[in-house]
Amino acid sequence: MSARSVAACVLCAAVLWPVAGLAQGPQSNRRPTLEEDLAAITAFNAKYLKALNDEDIETLASLTTEDHILISSGRAPTVGKAANDAANARVFKQFDIVETWTPVETVVDGNLAYQRGTFTVDATPRAGGNTTKSSGNFLRIYRRQPNGEWRMTRDMFNSTPATPPQK
Repeated sequence: MSARSVAACVLCAAVLWPVAGLAQGPQSNRRPTLEEDLAAITAFNAKYLKALNDEDIETLASLTTEDHILISSGRAPTVGKAANDAANARVFKQFDIVETWTPVETVVDGNLAYQRGTFTVDATPRAGGNTTKSSGNFLRIYRRQPNGEWRMTRDMFNSTPATPPQK
């Protein structure tokens, strides 16, 4: 077999391999199913929420995009990953946080997804004092990354009035 024939065979194999459904791993062109995307976002949320409750800044930072924006009631938007990371560090320095999320709706459309739901937060001052409880609604936007993983790109929430600290 000539070098030209070998090259033609290799080229054909490279072109036909993904078409035949034989590609494996991240280089695959197969789009995830809706169920796979929903499961991936659920797993992402579990990882994010665990990092939040464990005060794991490094993991939190790895789960947001560079252009991440946080919008919360009564505050100017926190724009960019660095600003978000700094805000999380300030909160963790002042409070022990226990947060829960209850998703109500998740919609996936191509490389973007959004999720709305409710949350609760218990914030206990590290300097001592009573726990403040709050709850509210959230809307998050996720963006699929080139490697197929989801990252949070926008995080919006509003809180109902916090209950007075418990004695």
